[in-house]
Amino acid sequence: MTDVLSAGIVALGLGIDADGREKLRDYVALLDKWNRTHNLTAIRDPAQMITHHLLDSLSMLPHLPVRSGMRAIDVGSGGGLPGVPLAIARPDVHMTLLDSNRKKTAFLEQAAIELPLANVEVIASRAEDFTPRIRFDAVISRAYSALATFVAQTRHLLAPGAQWYAMKGVLPHDEIAALPPTVGVVATPLLRVPGIDAERHLVIMKALAA
Repeated sequence: MTDVLSAGIVALGLGIDADGREKLRDYVALLDKWNRTHNLTAIRDPAQMITHHLLDSLSMLPHLPVRSGMRAIDVGSGGGLPGVPLAIARPDVHMTLLDSNRKKTAFLEQAAIELPLANVEVIASRAEDFTPRIRFDAVISRAYSALATFVAQTRHLLAPGAQWYAMKGVLPHDEIAALPPTVGVVATPLLRVPGIDAERHLVIMKALAA
């Protein structure tokens, strides 16, 4: 598992230090432990969690803003994907993990304590019901919903000039076509994930003037 993770990080061109890599391994171990009784993810094999969860989540990292102090929110975080791996890789980013499932937010709170992750905040709420004190520079999702639903439920979370980042498999042309005219697609980069032989894309969007 350590070799797969290290090779994957190198292949993605990421500069994650030894402490970060150790926290990523500890996160997978914790996810595996909780998954036995709480069904947080359909993937049961820890080695497959490395490729299909950690490396998949980290593949979007080069496309996020690089400024320190950035505020990001992972909507529908579930077991913490992609929010926890991103928070580990970018300790300078304040990451909010949002999910309405109390079982999953209990795991996320425990992960933030055990790893530990001082830059992580866990919120148990539906996206449309959450009103943050300060809005976010990046609103992120992974397998959350159709793009139109995602932007409709989270538009109030975007800070001025911020962007949405939605992780998808095959590029969802129909979902892009269904976006409202007040949302523009900035880019749709292909994500090459080591150990995953399937198409992965990131859909980056921004709010347009009404």
